[in-house]
Amino acid sequence: MTPARPSRFWLITLGALVTVGITLRLGAWQMDRAGQKVALQAAIDQRKAMPPITQEVLLGGKTHEELLHRPVVLRGSWLAQHTVFLDNRQMQGRQGFYVVTPLQLEGVATAVLVERGWVPRNFEQREKLPPIQTPEGLIELRGRIAPPPAKLYEFAGAQRGAIRQNLDLAQFRAETGLPLLDLAVRQTEGPPDGLLRDWPEAAGSAATNYGYAFQWWAMSGLVAILYVWFQFIVPRRKAPHA
Repeated sequence: MTPARPSRFWLITLGALVTVGITLRLGAWQMDRAGQKVALQAAIDQRKAMPPITQEVLLGGKTHEELLHRPVVLRGSWLAQHTVFLDNRQMQGRQGFYVVTPLQLEGVATAVLVERGWVPRNFEQREKLPPIQTPEGLIELRGRIAPPPAKLYEFAGAQRGAIRQNLDLAQFRAETGLPLLDLAVRQTEGPPDGLLRDWPEAAGSAATNYGYAFQWWAMSGLVAILYVWFQFIVPRRKAPHA
C-alpha cells in the first residue's frame, strides 16, 4: 500500500501552519495600523490645543509641516465664483459634498483653499447644486490648517466644473489663476449656514483596523481548531477500540 495518508497529513499540516502564520501576521499588521492612527490623532490633538496662528504667521517663513493642524484665524473675502463641490464625501454616515471655496486674504494677493463644510446631495437631481450661503465682503474665518483635500479614486482625468470627484491644487491654481497656498484650511466655526463641520478624525478609523485584526485572529484560531479536530480527534474517534 502507498503511503498516501502520511503525505496527506503533512500537506494539510503545512497548509494549516501557513494559513495560521499569514492570518496572525495580518492581524498584527492591522493592530500596528490602528496604533499609528491613534498616535497620529494624539499628535493632532496636541497641535489643535495650541493657540491660533494669525495670517502673518501663515504667510511667514514657517514650513507647512510646522503649521499643519494648528488652529488659525484669518480675515478675507470669499471667492464664491470658484466654489467646488467635492462628490462622494461622507459625514455622519451620509453621502454628500464637501464644499470648498477659496478665501482671498485681506491685504495681500494670496488666497487659501477652505474646506467650509459638508452638505447632502440631491440624489433625484444629481446635477442640482445645494444652496450655499456665502456672505459677501470681509469675514473672519476660524479653522485648522490642513493638507489639500484628500483625493478619491476616479476613472476620468482632471475635472472641471462645480461638481468634481477630486480637486488637484496645482491644476486648480492654473485653472483659476489664483495664487493659492500649498495647503488648505478646514473651517471649524461659522454662522448657521447649513454646513456640517463634523470633520473625521484620524483615530476614528482605528476601530475598523481593530475589527479587521480580530477577524484575522479569529480566522487563525478557527483554522487551528479545525486542524486539531479533523487531524487528531476525529481519527481517534473512528479508530477501533482495543
